[in-house]
Amino acid sequence: MDKLNNKGVLIYIEQRHKEIQTVSLELLGIGKILAEKLNTTLEACIIGSGVTSLAKELTYYGANKVFVVDNPMLEHYVNEPYTKSLVSVINEVKPEVVLVGATSLGRDLAPRVSSRVHTGLTADCTKLDIDAETNNLIMTRPAFGGNLMAEIICPNHYPQMSTVRPGVMVQSRRDESLIGEVIEFDAKLTEKDMNVELLKTVKEKAKKIRIEDANVLVSAGRGVGSKENMKSLYELADIITGEVSGTRAVVDNGWLDKDRQVGQTGKTVRPDLYIACGISGAIQHVSGMEDSNLIIAINRNPNAHIFEVSDVGIVGDATKIIPEVIKELKSLNK
Repeated sequence: MDKLNNKGVLIYIEQRHKEIQTVSLELLGIGKILAEKLNTTLEACIIGSGVTSLAKELTYYGANKVFVVDNPMLEHYVNEPYTKSLVSVINEVKPEVVLVGATSLGRDLAPRVSSRVHTGLTADCTKLDIDAETNNLIMTRPAFGGNLMAEIICPNHYPQMSTVRPGVMVQSRRDESLIGEVIEFDAKLTEKDMNVELLKTVKEKAKKIRIEDANVLVSAGRGVGSKENMKSLYELADIITGEVSGTRAVVDNGWLDKDRQVGQTGKTVRPDLYIACGISGAIQHVSGMEDSNLIIAINRNPNAHIFEVSDVGIVGDATKIIPEVIKELKSLNK
């Protein structure tokens, strides 16, 4: 696409079972900031079946225009009809920037779309900004296992596309006084576009942990010592109605599941309370939790970097301190 003809920031709105996903509201938040810097409009595209009723809600989060592709064929996510739908909207709207959530669905959809519109794609971004001189989108993402933050631009192909990690952007406040235009869009889907036949959908019964939605996190580092010592962290999290998370080292050691990892190669979190237990404070981890409202750090090393970002620091062995905290909390609840 021609750079001169491309205007607007377009957000792909992911919905599942007619429920707008939080990452899409976060993208509307950063999208609004980018649109203001580019002096352009913020647009959204929602795809599915029976989703027209969700469009107005998106205007309350700042979308000036909402393009709705509503078709019974889109009841469930199938990559070809969803790809064709989003590509059709992009070709019609010609945005400068397209943002997609880096979810399992977004990671499947975005590269297919970027290939169809002949542009680049920067995946799993943690920061977005606009170059004041060139108006290029600066897309920042972890590289080399999180040891380096790479700034990437795509100056020669439009739109500039990025998938963005959930939890790293702050969503705009909902404001019902905001007014936007809802546009029903016909992607001209046919039966030939259904290249996959969905025979059955089976919902996982196990509880899916989303640490990025937790208000309280008790987080483990290498200093916890062993998987056996993780039990006290789970007990504390249960008492204070939180979840357990951890560093990459803890996950690599098999003490914790990957979906509980915080950091550049894990998830970004912003809980009201973050208790860092035996965490040294490497930048790869800190970048994923430093925006927490209250950070309490427990570490034996008084010079640990984690104390530089914590609000309350306790020098000591977390494996001895946490059981004492649990004992005290239980006595208060009697």
